Amino acid sequence: MATLKSKFSHLQSRDDTGFSSNASGRFVHKNGMPNVRRAGLSNPLQKYSWYHTMLDLPSWKFILLLISGYILANLCFATIYYSIGIEHLTGIDESTPLSEFTDVFFFSAQTFTTVGYGRIAPVGFLASMVATFEAFLGLLGFAIATGLFYGRFSRPQAFLKFSKIALIVPYEGSSALMFRMAPYKNNLLTDAQVILTCAIDDTDEHGELKSKFFTLKTVISQINILSLNWTVVHKIDEYSPFFELTKENFETMDVEVFVHLRAFDEVFCNTVVQRTSYSSHHQEIIFAQKFNKMYAPSKRQKTTVLNLDLIDSYTPYSPYSI
Repeated sequence: MATLKSKFSHLQSRDDTGFSSNASGRFVHKNGMPNVRRAGLSNPLQKYSWYHTMLDLPSWKFILLLISGYILANLCFATIYYSIGIEHLTGIDESTPLSEFTDVFFFSAQTFTTVGYGRIAPVGFLASMVATFEAFLGLLGFAIATGLFYGRFSRPQAFLKFSKIALIVPYEGSSALMFRMAPYKNNLLTDAQVILTCAIDDTDEHGELKSKFFTLKTVISQINILSLNWTVVHKIDEYSPFFELTKENFETMDVEVFVHLRAFDEVFCNTVVQRTSYSSHHQEIIFAQKFNKMYAPSKRQKTTVLNLDLIDSYTPYSPYSI
């Protein structure tokens, strides 16, 4: 590690990344979220913003949560009505307990949604109070659900797909670190700008293992419009922290590259941001020959076809290409 330390001595490390040099594990997850777990709060639930959590949930989990909450709420109120007694609800045919509870459940659903078909109605003060409170909760619940739906639907997002791996490939007589990204929806991003930062484990003057942060210069850091895939290139020269590092160095060192992309979405008229990272410890930085082309003309030569399933396709080294 001492020989590696001398390779970084001519480079200016960064202290403004927001990460600690003594952090453990990878700094940023593949989805762009920091690898940080918060503790020490008197109430563990304080570390969660429920609004952010609901907006960040995958769509299927969000829908499942709403349906489950709706069913659970009606089951709870149906149990309350049934405990009060079905004689306090008119229009229920007394037969089997299951049939009676089913009628009570559907009455609860009608009250919760304020539909109120009228076949079943509460009788007496207690049942009427429960129905009144349930209708209030129903209105409040649907208002919250509507707001969450709108927030999820209207939130600006980049909708970018990053390659799962970054490659170190031959480039202009030297080598370069490359990864690529591509939009996977019909949104239009302009003025896209990418910022690369890397973290490399190194020993300080006391022999302690710490992470050093460096800015990685890119050949092209900004493009006018992001319509096809964009291959981001960092040339490995004497100004790069990867200069003269070998494949064996990447396999033994912890190297992580943070990607921060900012672009302007013309539909939302807002700036969108997306992040990811590539870690050598997780075999996400690979030595290879090149990325394979992922777009081609259509059969009629009238448009360009972007094949998103080829975003991770690359040509490895062969005995004849080394």
